[in-house]
Amino acid sequence: MTDPVDLTAALVRCPSVTPEEGGALVLLEELLREAGFDCTRVDRNGTPNLFARWGAKGHARSFGFNGHTDVVPVGDAGAWSADPFGAEIKDGVLWGRGAVDMKSGVAAFVAAAVDLVRDAPPDGAILLTITGDEEGDARDGTTALLDWMAETGEAMSVCLVGEPTCPEEMGEMMKIGRRGSLTARFTARGVQGHVAYPHRARNPVTAIAMLAARLSVYGLDEGTPHFDPSTLALTTIDTGNPATNVIPATCRATVNIRYNDLHDAASLTGWLQSEADRVAEETGVEIDMEAQSSGDAFVTPPGALSEIVAEAVEAGTGRRPALSTSGGTSDARFMKNHCPVVEFGLVGKTMHAVDERVPVEQIRQLKAIYTGILERYFA
Repeated sequence: MTDPVDLTAALVRCPSVTPEEGGALVLLEELLREAGFDCTRVDRNGTPNLFARWGAKGHARSFGFNGHTDVVPVGDAGAWSADPFGAEIKDGVLWGRGAVDMKSGVAAFVAAAVDLVRDAPPDGAILLTITGDEEGDARDGTTALLDWMAETGEAMSVCLVGEPTCPEEMGEMMKIGRRGSLTARFTARGVQGHVAYPHRARNPVTAIAMLAARLSVYGLDEGTPHFDPSTLALTTIDTGNPATNVIPATCRATVNIRYNDLHDAASLTGWLQSEADRVAEETGVEIDMEAQSSGDAFVTPPGALSEIVAEAVEAGTGRRPALSTSGGTSDARFMKNHCPVVEFGLVGKTMHAVDERVPVEQIRQLKAIYTGILERYFA
């Protein structure tokens, strides 16, 4: 049997801080090839990606897993209680960057897939898409894999993303969708002048403050059946002005909107632009805006896929997972354009933190859950 703890440790020892591959995909490709998977590196613009398939290409029943082996920087290595890339196990806990997010998830689904095809080959195909660019810009990671799959006729019937999904206890939550995320950056350009003669200046700080106040108090919606109300957060206002007696010429502000399926990036961008234009007209201050979306909201309606996952989670943990759309973004936002997708993984409390760590029993538990999902899907 493939030990997911040993595999997690081996992956953690690979220093795969985005965009470095660090040896992680090389290790996985070797293991998967030995198990009979057809493997292809789908690198694009220097981003490392791995595609692996067991079973016939184009099979009508194909279960897909998606994950990433890249990790965020360790930060202050001296603040860690263990070597961030040492994969040390102390008192039943594995320490290291990526232990939670998400080398353990990748190790668990690779181990589950390898053992299943060796011991009880399914009537169907298992497809794995593993990227080295989830924590970065995500422009040439899972999107590159999906582009290559479309070009070569590879397809998943359904997909599970192995990101951490549980807030406190193993098995308590799975994701059936994600909110959209849009960031807007405003630049207000006025006329610099002396504070004693404000009529000779045009204050961009006042305009930005007015715009920020209007945006902050606006209620976008009251939520939908699968989503909480959308939220807008003002994240910064900057002038770069050290003087107390000078009205500056420029002021900048940034907001981020996490939105549900009542909105899309285009509609929100239009609303933000109209509010900026109103303030500009009222104040005489020019306001430019740049908006960027990392993905619209989506939901996979509860059905056969979520039921299979919930049954396997409950069998493995004794908990029936809540179906949630909370949290940040993940590569599920790309996979949903290809096939129905859900997410289930570990407790995420220490991901991206100093002393990231995971109980080894949770890694074994996760492999057992993924095995149960595969067995139920192909039954």
